[in-house]
Amino acid sequence: MNKYVFSALIFLGLSTMVQAQKFGYISSQEILEMMPEFKTANSELDVMKGMFEKKGKEMVAALQAKYQDLQKKQDTGTMAPIEIQKQAETLKLEEKGLGDFEKTTQETIYKKTEELLKPLQEKFNKAVKDVAAENGFTYIFDSGAGLILYADPANDATKLLKTKLGIAQ
Repeated sequence: MNKYVFSALIFLGLSTMVQAQKFGYISSQEILEMMPEFKTANSELDVMKGMFEKKGKEMVAALQAKYQDLQKKQDTGTMAPIEIQKQAETLKLEEKGLGDFEKTTQETIYKKTEELLKPLQEKFNKAVKDVAAENGFTYIFDSGAGLILYADPANDATKLLKTKLGIAQ
């Protein structure tokens, strides 16, 4: 009989601990989109992407023009076949260079994104921890991540986090 009494006491103790926990949820996407730092980072990344895109388009257009010129020379017979082959090989190297440019561009944008967003993520995470500590939340979930099937609006900590970050409602 002592086993049953002990088990019942453990069960009651655990259920009391679970009931004492306070859960909250936030919408991180909504908060991040309102942060001025996020808007600034996105603008800077958009400018960078635009510059790379423009340069890439110029490179593609120049390469296409060279291919068309070579095709024209081949069609009209104004260039020897061996010379056409040499120029075609040169253009294939330029085409490879274009692929390398695209790869380097993607790596540069990825690194810049990390560089710009790291301080923002640190600020956001600190604010989440502060809001949790100040308001007695044991857990705060992100409703935007699709991890919550139901949440009582009374436990929405989004407003508290916005206030902590100084974001206008």
